[in-house]
Amino acid sequence: MKSLIKRTIVTGFLVLCVGALSGCGKNRVKSPDETTAPAKVSASTETEIITETETTKAPSTAAQSTAISDSENATKESLKELGFIYNGKTITLLDFTDDQKMEAMLGKAEDTKTHTYSSSDGLNMDQLIGKTEKQYLYPGLVIKTIDAGENNKSYIYQIEITGTQYTTVRNVKVGDSFETLKEAYPEGNLIGGELSNEEDDFRFEEEDYANVMNFHIKNKKVSSIQIYSLID
Repeated sequence: MKSLIKRTIVTGFLVLCVGALSGCGKNRVKSPDETTAPAKVSASTETEIITETETTKAPSTAAQSTAISDSENATKESLKELGFIYNGKTITLLDFTDDQKMEAMLGKAEDTKTHTYSSSDGLNMDQLIGKTEKQYLYPGLVIKTIDAGENNKSYIYQIEITGTQYTTVRNVKVGDSFETLKEAYPEGNLIGGELSNEEDDFRFEEEDYANVMNFHIKNKKVSSIQIYSLID
């Protein structure tokens, strides 16, 4: 009888232990790795995400090319203003040229002069050392070129007009009144501020101030026109 009671107690104890162990297994708390691990992303999906991000951040080559093209076109348009007309031909600042082109546009020059800049010429034009300036002299007109362009090409960097046979693109010439000049170039500025009997200069220039058209005023009329580009 006593042995039966002992077996019953032991069996009951074992049942309790098994039940407790089973409950612990069901109520086990999952580790952070098991509950929060993200789903794996396929290699192709990762590539699509990276590509989309890069496309969003970087402007397209086409957009960059368009911006550059627009800027270049704007520069070319503004330079068209900085020139003069003779016999139906327009000669513009920064035009590439040579002896043949000059003769084709303006005829044979009365005279030409050349000067190659050096450190000993006393002109203090260090940025032009080794470069050659050439002057073409015509009646009432002097055009200066410099071989400072790409591949040492010569281009027009200064135009001096004193003759009445040359007109600007806006049809102003030497001898015109200041009123005519101001009407043609309303965005220009009189350096002295107000028109007077004194000599003065009326300046029309690009936004970067590198390319300029200067009208010298004497007796309230245009006495000369100078168009030039500043060379760094």
